[in-house]
Amino acid sequence: MRLLLAEDDPQLGDGLTVGLRQEGHAVDWVKDGIAAELALQSETYDVLVLDLGLPRLSGMEVLARLRGRGQTLPVLILTARDATGDKISGLDAGADDYLVKPIDLDELAARVRALSRRSTGRANPELKLGELVLDPAAHQVMLAGAPVELSTREFSLLQTLMQNAGRVMTRAQLESSLYGWRDEPDSNALEVHIHHLRKKLGAECIKTLRGVGYLMAKP
Repeated sequence: MRLLLAEDDPQLGDGLTVGLRQEGHAVDWVKDGIAAELALQSETYDVLVLDLGLPRLSGMEVLARLRGRGQTLPVLILTARDATGDKISGLDAGADDYLVKPIDLDELAARVRALSRRSTGRANPELKLGELVLDPAAHQVMLAGAPVELSTREFSLLQTLMQNAGRVMTRAQLESSLYGWRDEPDSNALEVHIHHLRKKLGAECIKTLRGVGYLMAKP
């Protein structure tokens, strides 16, 4: 998944960026509300993790503008404001979840997974295609009951393809889900990851539609 993190605390922002990337997410980190607004208008994200106390433009204003444009992007508010009134205001303004600092990274990661799952209409946390099962929480893939060892990028790519099974995904869409602003992948990095997945899961698991993109068909 590709996440936008809007957090002005340098230490916390750096720690969350590193931790969420270790979970396999592509993370773009901005430190003020104007930068968050520009990112939301120019990029596509799966979840926004939003601090309320941002400089230049408050988190509540960022949220209001996002919902005012009709964007349904899942939003998790991350803030030190723990009063019940603040929580109610944030949720009523259009946030999907509210987490009070200090936070536990494992809990944040679980909440991000839950938001993404609900936004795609899935109740089951596991992704299943025939004998292929992907568990995002355990970061585990099973094929016909046997574990499959994948790199972090391979796991993220497979998760994106399985979430969009039956849909053709363009190269740009797949790269957007894997890489943030600070990542500089080689020009053939996506093809290399696809090649490795085919070797581990079977040559026919991912189809190439020349000039269009890649497809993981539903069984």
